[in-house]
Amino acid sequence: MTIAIIGAGLGGLSLARVLHVNGIDAVVYERESLRGARSQGGMLDLHAGTGQRALREAGLIDQFHAIARRQGQDLRLLEPDGTLLLQEDTPDDAPLDRPEVDRADLRNLLLDSLPLHAVRWGHVFESADNGFLHFADGSGATYDLLVGADGANSRVRELLSDARPAHTGQNVVELAIPDIDRTHPDLAAMVGRGNYWVLGDGQSLSAQRNGDGRVRVYLSFHNTAEDWSVTSGIPFDDPAAARARLIDLFTGWDSRFTALIAACGDTILPRSITTLPVGLTWPSTPGVTLLGDAAHLMPPVGQGANMAMLDGALLGLALAAHPDDFPAAVQEYEREMFERTSAVGRQSADMQDVLASPDASRRMLAFLQPA
Repeated sequence: MTIAIIGAGLGGLSLARVLHVNGIDAVVYERESLRGARSQGGMLDLHAGTGQRALREAGLIDQFHAIARRQGQDLRLLEPDGTLLLQEDTPDDAPLDRPEVDRADLRNLLLDSLPLHAVRWGHVFESADNGFLHFADGSGATYDLLVGADGANSRVRELLSDARPAHTGQNVVELAIPDIDRTHPDLAAMVGRGNYWVLGDGQSLSAQRNGDGRVRVYLSFHNTAEDWSVTSGIPFDDPAAARARLIDLFTGWDSRFTALIAACGDTILPRSITTLPVGLTWPSTPGVTLLGDAAHLMPPVGQGANMAMLDGALLGLALAAHPDDFPAAVQEYEREMFERTSAVGRQSADMQDVLASPDASRRMLAFLQPA
């Protein structure tokens, strides 16, 4: 039986690895030409019961602990006027409940755990019919089970649902300060070892320490249109002018926060945030299923990668338990996945509402320190 996985992200690779551990071959088809073709983004916190559970099933938890950053669990929460609402510093002996890990390091860990032939680079999926895959270069391949792990704009999802991602009203601008300890030690001390959040009325600034010495800075603007990056008037093709304009948008905020923006480099990336409908399902269809963002794209509040990896692990275990009955395995997986991700999707949407609210900082404090 031939299992084809579209997309070499964390979810697709988790599935391939769990299948490999259980003696089942699969082929991952990835549109990128090679593993380092593009940046994989910043850090993510891997939760004990989801992402870390997937790595246990994959036999990789010890290797993960070797690259995870316990101190990345540190958190500082502030108001725009500079008031510190919460500071959590992680003890050296704290459990690894939600350690941070570089996305690229985690992806490389999964890639290195697979046979070389398991990932086929440079394969842009276009369509599938009658057990045959069609790629953009004219090549093709057969399959018995097709798994769409191809992200927010999944082409495989079109085989199961007409659902499309919709704009949430949030736009994010990503910047970064390379080698911050050397170039801006004062700002490095301010941000600390983990996550630094400043939540205002309809907009926020967050900074995140990365394992490579940089700090990534994310500026979020809520209640904005999908084309905000075009209509905002910010010249993203002129980094110096773009930084100046972004600083203007934070007029009235403590000068330390605008100094953080001013210190960023010339890579400035605007992104429009989209999600799929919470609770999206589809009739179980022999020969095809979805996982990760392709199945349940959520707001970026810390759940997406964890859910994708757990999807991959649980689908792999279901297939291993029913090696001669893929439809039964897929039905078992989808039942659990629909219920689990619907609940998490609702929680993520609620958190998105908190971040977009006028009193976001106080509501976040109440969430982190319930009475």
